[in-house]
Amino acid sequence: MPDDLTAYLEDDLEGSYDCVDRLVLNAYFPLCHEPAGFRFWWRRLMGGSDADLDNAHLMRLAGRFSRRVRASAKAHGIPVIDCKRGERKHELAEEYLASHNVTAGVFLILVARSMAMVYEVEHSARGAIRNIERKKAYVNHYSFHILDPEWGHLTIKMAGHPPFDAQIMLNGHEWVERQATVAGVEFVKEGNCFTSTSNAASLVRVSDCRAPDPDL
Repeated sequence: MPDDLTAYLEDDLEGSYDCVDRLVLNAYFPLCHEPAGFRFWWRRLMGGSDADLDNAHLMRLAGRFSRRVRASAKAHGIPVIDCKRGERKHELAEEYLASHNVTAGVFLILVARSMAMVYEVEHSARGAIRNIERKKAYVNHYSFHILDPEWGHLTIKMAGHPPFDAQIMLNGHEWVERQATVAGVEFVKEGNCFTSTSNAASLVRVSDCRAPDPDL
């Protein structure tokens, strides 16, 4: 059933399509979301020992992550931008795409502070682990902007502090755009919207993830 706006503009429309706009997947390691599981993860990471599981070493691991990201980006010519509060990071990435010749892979890394789950480790006077507390804190997040052959512009956002939670952000319109191109469907796309097409029925089939049109 069409919505009210579609019904109102029916005489001016040749067809309509429906696809997922934004798709956000939480990518995290469930074991690390409980203190006991986090301690087990640390032991496996450190060769079976948790002797160095303390706040100082957790901060060092976060610092090592940051240095390696920046060093790898420099080695591959990928810009790293430290964003100010309130900046719309996806718009910065779109502006970069529009002004640079970008091939497949990571093309930009944006860094900004945001809330994430972290751990605080408390020790006894003798140095034994007394408590591992899970809490929320502001830490640097690294948004890896990627140009993918099938999904177009996608983003993987990672917290820069253990246990390094992540999100994968996809755009359904970008996927439809690439699938329609492969299928030979001509179209005009403005921003995140298809405004015209040479074959509305085929565009609908692509956006619905149906089987290819046999007439193409």
